[in-house]
Amino acid sequence: MASSGLIPARATDALTLNSNLDSSTVAIDAASYSNGQQINVAAITLAKFTNPGGLNLVGSNMFTATDVSGTPRGGLPGPELGSIFTNSLEQSNVDMGLEFVNMITVQRGFQANSKIITTVDELLGELINLKR
Repeated sequence: MASSGLIPARATDALTLNSNLDSSTVAIDAASYSNGQQINVAAITLAKFTNPGGLNLVGSNMFTATDVSGTPRGGLPGPELGSIFTNSLEQSNVDMGLEFVNMITVQRGFQANSKIITTVDELLGELINLKR
C-alpha cells in the first residue's frame, strides 16, 4: 500500500470544510484539520438531460428522469455541463402567491385565536362578577 504522505488526523484536531468552488475549476469540498492536513472529501456533480422538458415533476423543485427526458449525462462542472459560482444569488423558485396565501391563512388563524382568548377572558370576568 502506497503512503499518501498525509499525517493522520487525530480526534482532537479541529475540522473545517472548505469549498473550492470557482467557475474555472472543479468543485471540490476539502476537509482541513488544525494540524494542516487537507483531504478532499466530496465533489459536486452536475447532470444534463437531452430533453429537460421530459423530466417528471415530483415536488415544488424536484424532478425525476423519465424515458422522454433521456439518460442523464453526469460529471464535474465544466464547459459541457455548466459552471458553479460562489457568492452569487440564484433567482428564487418560490411561488410567491402561495407563500402569501399561507401567510394570510396563518395570520387569520392567529387573529381568531386572539379573539377566543379575549372572549374567554370576558366570560371569566362576568363569571367572577356574578359570584360576588
